[in-house]
Amino acid sequence: MKLFRIFTNGLVRENPLLMLMIGLCSSLAVTTSVANGIGMGLSMTFVLLMSEVVISIFRKLIPDSIRIPVFIIVIAAFTTVIDYVLKAYFPDLSKAMGVFIPLIVVNCIIMGRVESFASKQGIINVIPDALGMGLGYTWVLTGIAVVRELLGGGTLLGIQILPESYQPILFFVLPPGGFCVFGLFISLNLYIQSRLKPLAPELEKGEQAA
Repeated sequence: MKLFRIFTNGLVRENPLLMLMIGLCSSLAVTTSVANGIGMGLSMTFVLLMSEVVISIFRKLIPDSIRIPVFIIVIAAFTTVIDYVLKAYFPDLSKAMGVFIPLIVVNCIIMGRVESFASKQGIINVIPDALGMGLGYTWVLTGIAVVRELLGGGTLLGIQILPESYQPILFFVLPPGGFCVFGLFISLNLYIQSRLKPLAPELEKGEQAA
Protein backbone atom coordinates (compact mmCIF):
# COMPACT_ATOMS: atom_id res chain seq x y z
CA MET A 1 0.00 0.00 0.00
CA LYS A 2 2.86 2.41 0.79
CA LEU A 3 4.56 1.77 -2.55
CA PHE A 4 1.25 2.19 -4.37
CA ARG A 5 0.72 5.52 -2.62
CA ILE A 6 4.20 6.69 -3.64
CA PHE A 7 3.48 5.65 -7.23
CA THR A 8 0.10 7.42 -7.44
CA ASN A 9 1.48 10.63 -5.91
CA GLY A 10 3.17 11.46 -9.20
CA LEU A 11 0.12 10.55 -11.25
CA VAL A 12 -2.36 12.88 -9.55
CA ARG A 13 -1.68 14.33 -6.09
CA GLU A 14 1.87 15.57 -6.78
CA ASN A 15 1.81 15.57 -10.56
CA PRO A 16 4.95 17.46 -11.64
CA LEU A 17 3.11 19.52 -14.24
CA LEU A 18 -0.39 19.99 -12.87
CA MET A 19 0.45 20.39 -9.18
CA LEU A 20 4.15 21.24 -8.81
CA MET A 21 4.17 23.41 -11.96
CA ILE A 22 7.75 22.55 -12.95
CA GLY A 23 9.20 21.62 -16.32
CA LEU A 24 6.53 23.62 -18.17
CA CYS A 25 8.64 25.14 -20.98
CA SER A 26 9.49 21.91 -22.78
CA SER A 27 6.06 20.48 -21.98
CA LEU A 28 4.12 23.16 -23.82
CA ALA A 29 6.68 23.36 -26.64
CA VAL A 30 6.57 19.68 -27.70
CA THR A 31 2.86 18.96 -27.30
CA THR A 32 1.81 20.07 -30.78
CA SER A 33 1.71 16.38 -31.77
CA VAL A 34 0.94 13.14 -29.91
CA ALA A 35 4.15 11.47 -31.12
CA ASN A 36 6.22 14.27 -29.60
CA GLY A 37 4.29 14.12 -26.32
CA ILE A 38 4.74 10.37 -25.94
CA GLY A 39 8.39 10.51 -26.99
CA MET A 40 9.24 13.31 -24.58
CA GLY A 41 7.32 11.71 -21.73
CA LEU A 42 8.94 8.29 -22.08
CA SER A 43 12.38 9.84 -22.52
CA MET A 44 11.92 11.81 -19.33
CA THR A 45 10.65 8.72 -17.50
CA PHE A 46 13.73 6.72 -18.53
CA VAL A 47 16.17 9.41 -17.42
CA LEU A 48 14.29 10.00 -14.17
CA LEU A 49 14.09 6.30 -13.31
CA MET A 50 17.72 5.50 -14.04
CA SER A 51 19.03 8.65 -12.33
CA GLU A 52 17.00 8.04 -9.17
CA VAL A 53 18.06 4.39 -9.01
CA VAL A 54 21.78 5.15 -9.41
CA ILE A 55 21.75 8.03 -6.94
CA SER A 56 19.73 6.04 -4.41
CA ILE A 57 22.25 3.18 -4.58
CA PHE A 58 25.27 5.45 -4.09
CA ARG A 59 23.63 8.12 -1.91
CA LYS A 60 25.69 7.26 1.18
CA LEU A 61 28.95 7.50 -0.79
CA ILE A 62 28.31 10.93 -2.29
CA PRO A 63 29.74 13.79 -0.17
CA ASP A 64 27.30 16.62 0.48
CA SER A 65 29.80 19.18 -0.82
CA ILE A 66 29.71 17.76 -4.36
CA ARG A 67 26.28 16.17 -4.50
CA ILE A 68 24.81 18.64 -7.03
CA PRO A 69 27.65 18.18 -9.59
CA VAL A 70 27.38 14.41 -9.14
CA PHE A 71 23.61 14.54 -9.69
CA ILE A 72 24.09 16.57 -12.87
CA ILE A 73 26.71 14.16 -14.22
CA VAL A 74 24.44 11.15 -13.61
CA ILE A 75 21.43 12.85 -15.21
CA ALA A 76 23.56 14.03 -18.16
CA ALA A 77 24.83 10.49 -18.76
CA PHE A 78 21.35 9.01 -19.11
CA THR A 79 20.14 12.02 -21.11
CA THR A 80 22.97 11.37 -23.57
CA VAL A 81 21.95 7.71 -23.79
CA ILE A 82 18.32 8.48 -24.67
CA ASP A 83 19.39 11.26 -27.05
CA TYR A 84 21.58 8.87 -29.07
CA VAL A 85 18.95 6.13 -29.00
CA LEU A 86 16.36 8.50 -30.47
CA LYS A 87 18.80 9.74 -33.11
CA ALA A 88 19.68 6.17 -34.10
CA TYR A 89 16.23 4.52 -34.08
CA PHE A 90 13.73 7.40 -34.23
CA PRO A 91 15.47 10.14 -36.24
CA ASP A 92 12.26 11.92 -37.24
CA LEU A 93 11.08 12.09 -33.63
CA SER A 94 14.50 13.26 -32.48
CA LYS A 95 14.55 15.99 -35.10
CA ALA A 96 11.01 17.10 -34.23
CA MET A 97 11.81 17.49 -30.53
CA GLY A 98 15.13 19.16 -31.29
CA VAL A 99 16.95 20.73 -28.38
CA PHE A 100 14.36 19.70 -25.78
CA ILE A 101 15.80 16.17 -25.42
CA PRO A 102 19.32 17.38 -24.47
CA LEU A 103 17.69 19.91 -22.15
CA ILE A 104 16.28 17.07 -20.04
CA VAL A 105 19.54 17.29 -18.10
CA VAL A 106 18.46 20.62 -16.60
CA ASN A 107 14.79 19.79 -16.20
CA CYS A 108 13.57 20.82 -12.76
CA ILE A 109 11.48 17.66 -12.36
CA ILE A 110 14.46 15.32 -12.44
CA MET A 111 16.76 17.47 -10.33
CA GLY A 112 13.98 18.07 -7.83
CA ARG A 113 13.15 14.38 -7.35
CA VAL A 114 16.81 13.38 -7.20
CA GLU A 115 17.57 15.98 -4.54
CA SER A 116 14.41 15.66 -2.43
CA PHE A 117 13.69 11.93 -2.75
CA ALA A 118 16.33 9.66 -4.33
CA SER A 119 19.18 11.06 -2.23
CA LYS A 120 17.27 10.18 0.96
CA GLN A 121 15.37 6.97 0.14
CA GLY A 122 16.18 3.34 -0.59
CA ILE A 123 15.79 1.84 -4.04
CA ILE A 124 12.51 0.10 -3.13
CA ASN A 125 10.81 3.47 -2.64
CA VAL A 126 12.69 5.20 -5.45
CA ILE A 127 11.43 2.99 -8.28
CA PRO A 128 7.67 3.64 -7.77
CA ASP A 129 8.41 7.33 -7.21
CA ALA A 130 10.30 7.65 -10.50
CA LEU A 131 7.71 5.64 -12.43
CA GLY A 132 4.83 7.60 -10.92
CA MET A 133 6.41 10.99 -11.61
CA GLY A 134 7.50 9.93 -15.11
CA LEU A 135 4.16 8.45 -16.10
CA GLY A 136 2.35 11.40 -14.52
CA TYR A 137 4.42 13.69 -16.71
CA THR A 138 3.79 11.46 -19.74
CA TRP A 139 0.00 11.25 -19.43
CA VAL A 140 -0.32 15.00 -19.12
CA LEU A 141 1.92 15.61 -22.15
CA THR A 142 0.07 13.01 -24.19
CA GLY A 143 -3.35 14.30 -23.17
CA ILE A 144 -2.47 17.89 -24.05
CA ALA A 145 -0.98 16.73 -27.35
CA VAL A 146 -4.12 14.75 -28.24
CA VAL A 147 -6.32 17.83 -27.81
CA ARG A 148 -3.93 20.17 -29.64
CA GLU A 149 -3.23 17.85 -32.58
CA LEU A 150 -6.86 16.80 -32.99
CA LEU A 151 -8.34 20.29 -32.85
CA GLY A 152 -5.38 22.00 -34.49
CA GLY A 153 -4.98 19.61 -37.41
CA GLY A 154 -7.73 16.98 -37.28
CA THR A 155 -5.17 14.18 -36.91
CA LEU A 156 -3.78 11.83 -34.27
CA LEU A 157 -0.27 10.43 -34.74
CA GLY A 158 -0.42 11.84 -38.25
CA ILE A 159 -3.56 9.88 -39.15
CA GLN A 160 -6.58 11.87 -40.32
CA ILE A 161 -9.34 11.40 -37.72
CA LEU A 162 -11.76 14.23 -38.34
CA PRO A 163 -13.45 14.62 -41.75
CA GLU A 164 -11.44 16.34 -44.47
CA SER A 165 -14.03 19.09 -44.45
CA TYR A 166 -12.97 19.97 -40.89
CA GLN A 167 -11.33 23.39 -40.66
CA PRO A 168 -8.33 23.18 -38.27
CA ILE A 169 -8.36 25.60 -35.36
CA LEU A 170 -4.85 27.01 -35.61
CA PHE A 171 -5.20 28.56 -32.15
CA PHE A 172 -4.46 25.16 -30.60
CA VAL A 173 -1.20 24.78 -32.52
CA LEU A 174 0.07 28.13 -31.25
CA PRO A 175 1.51 28.75 -27.74
CA PRO A 176 -1.70 30.41 -26.42
CA GLY A 177 -3.61 27.25 -27.33
CA GLY A 178 -1.11 25.20 -25.36
CA PHE A 179 -1.62 27.34 -22.27
CA CYS A 180 -5.40 27.12 -22.68
CA VAL A 181 -5.40 23.31 -22.87
CA PHE A 182 -2.94 23.13 -19.98
CA GLY A 183 -5.32 25.21 -17.85
CA LEU A 184 -8.16 22.81 -18.67
CA PHE A 185 -6.02 19.87 -17.56
CA ILE A 186 -5.26 21.61 -14.26
CA SER A 187 -9.00 21.94 -13.71
CA LEU A 188 -9.48 18.25 -14.55
CA ASN A 189 -6.78 17.25 -12.09
CA LEU A 190 -8.34 19.32 -9.30
CA TYR A 191 -11.69 17.67 -10.02
CA ILE A 192 -10.16 14.19 -9.82
CA GLN A 193 -8.49 15.07 -6.54
CA SER A 194 -11.77 16.34 -5.11
CA ARG A 195 -13.35 12.99 -5.99
CA LEU A 196 -10.48 11.02 -4.43
CA LYS A 197 -10.29 13.11 -1.26
CA PRO A 198 -13.07 11.19 0.59
CA LEU A 199 -11.06 7.99 0.04
CA ALA A 200 -7.90 9.38 1.68
CA PRO A 201 -8.70 8.30 5.27
CA GLU A 202 -9.36 4.72 4.15
CA LEU A 203 -6.09 4.63 2.20
CA GLU A 204 -4.17 5.89 5.24
CA LYS A 205 -5.74 3.23 7.46
CA GLY A 206 -4.82 0.53 4.96
CA GLU A 207 -1.25 1.82 4.77
CA GLN A 208 -0.91 1.80 8.56
CA ALA A 209 -2.34 -1.73 8.73
CA ALA A 210 0.16 -2.89 6.10
